[in-house]
Amino acid sequence: MKLLKRLWRIVWKATIWFFILSIGMTVIYRFVPVPLTPLMVIRFFEQTFDPEKEVRYSRDWVPISEISKHAPQAVYASEDQRFLEHKGFDFEAMEKAWENNKKGKRIKGASTITQQTVKNVFLWPSRSYLRKGLEAYFTVLVELIWSKERIMEVYLNVIEMGEGIYGIEAASQAYFNKPASKLNRNQAARIAAVLPNPRRWSPANPTSYIIGRQQWILRQMNNLAPIGMGI
Repeated sequence: MKLLKRLWRIVWKATIWFFILSIGMTVIYRFVPVPLTPLMVIRFFEQTFDPEKEVRYSRDWVPISEISKHAPQAVYASEDQRFLEHKGFDFEAMEKAWENNKKGKRIKGASTITQQTVKNVFLWPSRSYLRKGLEAYFTVLVELIWSKERIMEVYLNVIEMGEGIYGIEAASQAYFNKPASKLNRNQAARIAAVLPNPRRWSPANPTSYIIGRQQWILRQMNNLAPIGMGI
């Protein structure tokens, strides 16, 4: 009985501390640039212990006011066209994904920009139920505490955009030799086109498939209202 009580106290304290730390981190990251993500650490160790890979880390945080308006518009068009409407979960897309999955069709994922931001900032790459549960929890937290503009700003600054390349500024410099503030529509759409697998594809050397995705994204950008910087 004493052992059960002791275990209960440990679990209770661990739960309280989890909520304190998770909410605290979410509040801090509402205002402070995210210094490092779990994926960045994982990639660093992968590169370090793989003799065929060069250790590479390129990243430079920039506020959304210093990012070309075409960049958020491109990822908005490519990754999550209901970004401004949902509260972190696109249930319509999830339902379509579920129906198509039952039919055995290959479909585009239903993960929103908020969910992708959460996975990068707080979690690790995994398909476990634990990770999924934490993803849902942090998605609710982020949508409650951050503005849509902040979610987009963090997303554009932390996501992987190539081998050892993180964020739109590093990607813009690496692929087009210019700051993110100077990206044009075509360049922004090409960067967005490789995001499903940025270590396989490169905006600097696009395949016919990437060029096709780029053209589709450009058409979507024309059809969607400008997302703007005051989202």
